[in-house]
Amino acid sequence: MGSNEHENTIDKEAMKKLRESRKPFIKAATEKMRKHKKAIKLIKDVMSNQQMTVPEIAQAVTMSTADVMWYVASLKKYGELVEAEKAGDYFKYELVAKEASEEAV
Repeated sequence: MGSNEHENTIDKEAMKKLRESRKPFIKAATEKMRKHKKAIKLIKDVMSNQQMTVPEIAQAVTMSTADVMWYVASLKKYGELVEAEKAGDYFKYELVAKEASEEAV
């Protein structure tokens, strides 16, 4: 076996060990992403035809207001939600129409 072949074998073994050691982290990240997508879909479904405040959304989806606020801030940042009028101490939020959000991209 030549020097290059030996190095390639060692590199392949090292990569195999690295992939194996990273599996739990990849699985956890995948599960977290799945959870976020599910929560975002739930929030969007609840808000489909109405303006809502963060506490109203939280109650409708049975999530903490802190978690809902995080999702609302993310959706607002990426142009999927906008602030509407204020209702007492809270802003109401509404979904951006699909056509308008696609034009922004």
